[in-house]
Amino acid sequence: MENYERLLDRARQQLPPEVFERKRFEIPKSVIFVEGNRTIVRNFRDIASALNRDPQHLMKYLMRELATAGIIEGQRAIFQGKFTNKALDELISRYTHTYVLCSECGKPDTHIEKQDRFHFLVCEACGARASIKTIQ
Repeated sequence: MENYERLLDRARQQLPPEVFERKRFEIPKSVIFVEGNRTIVRNFRDIASALNRDPQHLMKYLMRELATAGIIEGQRAIFQGKFTNKALDELISRYTHTYVLCSECGKPDTHIEKQDRFHFLVCEACGARASIKTIQ
């Protein structure tokens, strides 16, 4: 039994410190306004930064899901069409659950790796690796 405890302690020491942190991860809410027939997300880069994702990746996902065109301009994103906060926040939440949160431990400490034609969500906290769909 003593050997097991010693091995367990050694394994714990090799884990990154983030694994033991209990901070609460919150999905950022979008701040939007509609101008004519365009929806502008003022805090788009802040959202991408909080999710630790490339703004282009998040933008591509939102444009595909909203079936519209859009551009990133400075801190904000501009989408063709009128969309509500609720609709955008729901899509950001779905994006987060698919492309940010680890499917094993649920932590947001992940990054996306590309190997050949495949993309993987790699968790830095628990080491899990899961394949994810490529955004077309």
